[in-house]
Amino acid sequence: MMKNIPQRLAALREQMQQAGVSAYIVPGTDPHNSEYMATHWAEMQWISGFQGETGTAVITRTEALLWTDSRYYLQAEKELAGTTVRLMRESDIDCPTIAQWLQKNVQGTVAVNAEMYTVNAFHQLKESVGSLELTTCDLIRPVWTDHRPDIPMNPLYIYDDCYAGESVESKLIRVRQALKDENAQALLIAALDEIGWLLNIRGTDVDYTPCVIAYVVVEENRCTLFVDERKVNGKDAATLQQKGITLLPYEAIYDYLRNLSQSTVLLDGNRVNEALYEAVTKNNKVRKLTPCPVQKMMSVKNDTEIQGERTAMIEDGVALTRFFRWLDRWQQERDSEEDELTLAARLHEYRAMGKHFTDESFCTIAGWNANGAIVHYHAEEGKCARIEGDGVLLLDSGGQYLDGTTDITRTVWIGNPSNISDELKHDYTLVMKGHIALARARFPKGTRGNQLDVLAHQYMWQEGITYGHGTGHGVGHFMGCHEGPANIRTDNNTNPIQLGNIFSDEPGIYRTGEYGIRTENLVLTVPAGSQQDPSPVYTPLSERATGEEYYEFETLTLCFYDTRLLDMTMLTPDEKAWINAYHRRVYDTLSPRLDEEEQTFLREKCMPLP
Repeated sequence: MMKNIPQRLAALREQMQQAGVSAYIVPGTDPHNSEYMATHWAEMQWISGFQGETGTAVITRTEALLWTDSRYYLQAEKELAGTTVRLMRESDIDCPTIAQWLQKNVQGTVAVNAEMYTVNAFHQLKESVGSLELTTCDLIRPVWTDHRPDIPMNPLYIYDDCYAGESVESKLIRVRQALKDENAQALLIAALDEIGWLLNIRGTDVDYTPCVIAYVVVEENRCTLFVDERKVNGKDAATLQQKGITLLPYEAIYDYLRNLSQSTVLLDGNRVNEALYEAVTKNNKVRKLTPCPVQKMMSVKNDTEIQGERTAMIEDGVALTRFFRWLDRWQQERDSEEDELTLAARLHEYRAMGKHFTDESFCTIAGWNANGAIVHYHAEEGKCARIEGDGVLLLDSGGQYLDGTTDITRTVWIGNPSNISDELKHDYTLVMKGHIALARARFPKGTRGNQLDVLAHQYMWQEGITYGHGTGHGVGHFMGCHEGPANIRTDNNTNPIQLGNIFSDEPGIYRTGEYGIRTENLVLTVPAGSQQDPSPVYTPLSERATGEEYYEFETLTLCFYDTRLLDMTMLTPDEKAWINAYHRRVYDTLSPRLDEEEQTFLREKCMPLP
């Protein structure tokens, strides 16, 4: 058994020598390009010893290197110690890219596992390595033979139409119309969230996202689900077959694609892996279409999904209110020792009481004081911060409910309010002003997310402040917390915002060594003027409007802001009115679900601003 990294590297280098390979690249991905992946595919972690979520290992006959970004430098330094693997700090200006390093230091053939690269990523790599030959082979499988985790075999389950809002048969009709429009005969789907949405199935194969490990091919008169038969019981198999879905083994996808003949096959080059592409191009034409038609369809929530999201937000709001009420009492009494992990566990307990709750939608980020400035901070047992004295808690969390997915960030003060600094109030208010500006946006049909992003950044930019993450990501319905194809960030994403899209609204400020501030709600894209909320943004369109179709955002999240952190002198009357209207809606919606003490607590938190 190969217990240490040098042994594993030696075994891999033997395989490289036999295959005539000079360098082997091991990315931290899986065949489905998943955000969260099963440990069966944790090849980068296994060969390097680095356990972070994002990284790429490069192994040559004499060297081993790992590229990762600044979020993981400290973790990587510790985990790579004694492994002979050298850390490459890819966020540093002077750090070469993998392709640049290979061109300078390697001669001969570079290889990758085609299953671990999307079509587009593989061809981009091929272009970037220049004169080096890039080939595909799986060199990890022959050496990772001891204690490799199996592919998860958790059973799938049928997701009821009462939650999905549309039948499988209806979705397949729409997909086949998209095929017809593209003059294609088949659509290949590898992304697990697209498969779950299309076939109304869910599972527990992946952390935080209720997905089933599978592939799907949709043809004019056939829909085939490639999934291990052990994951489908007899009743569910019969249900799927009644819906026109044929079941074949998971590994049969490659032979199936090779045996397709003279078809035009659609696939998303950003979500289908190179191995599938090589199989399907043997006897067929391929048309890369990004985004996949299914991704576009699932991003537009139907009425049932929208109502489900609103219901899930009430469950989530009740849980958050009860958690913050407990936290408020704890900070006064300090009758137990609490740290970042115990707070996250306590919040999970309150969420788990909610109707239809199944899991968290991602690993809760609880950052106390300086840890809150680490954007994707994850507390670890024995290393996380204790909640002591006065300070700022950044809490980013979410839940998966059968009727919706939630994601919310609140920044709160713990301790004596008189110790809140003017600088902290100033930063918090800048974040809130950007948060409100995006929430209040009204914009014409066809607007892209990067055209709205400046609304959230504008007040910070005026003072030379910014943040390095996107302002808004798409959110799925009882599915991935991060969903495409549209988003709200400075990058030029050409996919326009559509009615029914749900996004996060989460600007932030991060002061290294001091604190982090982020405020996040989920917002739904709706027709302008369609809301009944008394907030001043929701005014009728002008009688002199020029006739275009206009959209705006409905805020879905229901949780109070910590108004003690606001600098009232920085807020306009409209911004104060927006906060007051939002707090009225939070209280009116949640209070019927709360007991008398909880109502009193929430009423105090939602008091109108002076």
